[in-house]
Amino acid sequence: MAHVKAAVLVEYEKPLEVREYPRIESVGPGEALVRVELAGICGTDVHLWLGQLSIPLPVILGHEAAGRVEALGEGLSEDWRGRPLAVGDRVTWASSVTCGSCYYCRQKNQPTRCVSRKAYGISYCADDPPHLRGGYAEYILLRAGSAVFRLPDTVPTDAVVGAGCALVTAIHGIERTTISWGDVVVIQGTGPVGLAALAIAKEAGASRVIAIGGPKHRLELAREFGADDLVDIEQATTAAERLKQVLAAAGPFGADVVIECVGHPEAVNEGMDFCRDGGKLLVLGQYADAGTIEFRPHTITRKQIQLIGSWGFEPRHVHAGLNLLERSAWKDMFASEITHRFGLSEVNEALATTREWRSGKTVIQP
Repeated sequence: MAHVKAAVLVEYEKPLEVREYPRIESVGPGEALVRVELAGICGTDVHLWLGQLSIPLPVILGHEAAGRVEALGEGLSEDWRGRPLAVGDRVTWASSVTCGSCYYCRQKNQPTRCVSRKAYGISYCADDPPHLRGGYAEYILLRAGSAVFRLPDTVPTDAVVGAGCALVTAIHGIERTTISWGDVVVIQGTGPVGLAALAIAKEAGASRVIAIGGPKHRLELAREFGADDLVDIEQATTAAERLKQVLAAAGPFGADVVIECVGHPEAVNEGMDFCRDGGKLLVLGQYADAGTIEFRPHTITRKQIQLIGSWGFEPRHVHAGLNLLERSAWKDMFASEITHRFGLSEVNEALATTREWRSGKTVIQP
């Protein structure tokens, strides 16, 4: 095969184009050429398509994927966990590469804010060789320094991509927030990030988790993931009605921890209302710039709320996520999130399916 096909975002809010790029004939030291078997469509991809984050165009989207190693560069014989790595192995990878030496990496232990951080499917212009830096493609070339993980035989590819970046993003965010044993937690949003946050909240010891979201098929998934109470936004259509239902479930003082996983700025104001005095609000869903809101800083002071932001994840969170997926209950749960599958030529239908909330998790099979 002389060329490799990829789905490319050429212009914001315009259909993606399937283009061809030269096949990678050789790999450099530390690089890995991977044949993509499954790539998830993340809600962030929708935001990128809408132009809500400044990225180089054209770009091959897709930052959550798994596949099989086609070729390994010199010096790359082990994965991030120190396990042997060989051609033919099934792998996934952390979506971003950091420098390890800048102010945030070295001095402040904030590698997700690395000044040189670049993410597959987001940061690489597809016009620049070697072109193949996104998951919506038949192949992806992982640069030297990427955190590659060989997948255990016990963890199916569906579970890894079903969990996607949502699971590791939730692990990172809740690590920064901390949930104490017995806490009451509210999850705003029942998409992939909300479901992942629900799973991690349960693992962290939450005694009661209230999930707010929709449509119905996503609420059903939230129940399967362990939500104790559900608030249907299609029935509770006002902030006042949602607050009433949350307080009825959480108790009159509100929740110990609220985790925003929606991506709509208005959800942050509601999250503060759901918090008890002295509670915590983790803002996890605002990856792209979807706009601004007005709020009263007095609410933060009066209620003594801890407002916490979290961006992305580190390789160690991928390690933690894979450990979770090795447990049968969770791997089956995350695999079951996948409800819609499309080929590369159907990428625009796949993107629309995610945008319109018609799926649990939508994936591309190149």
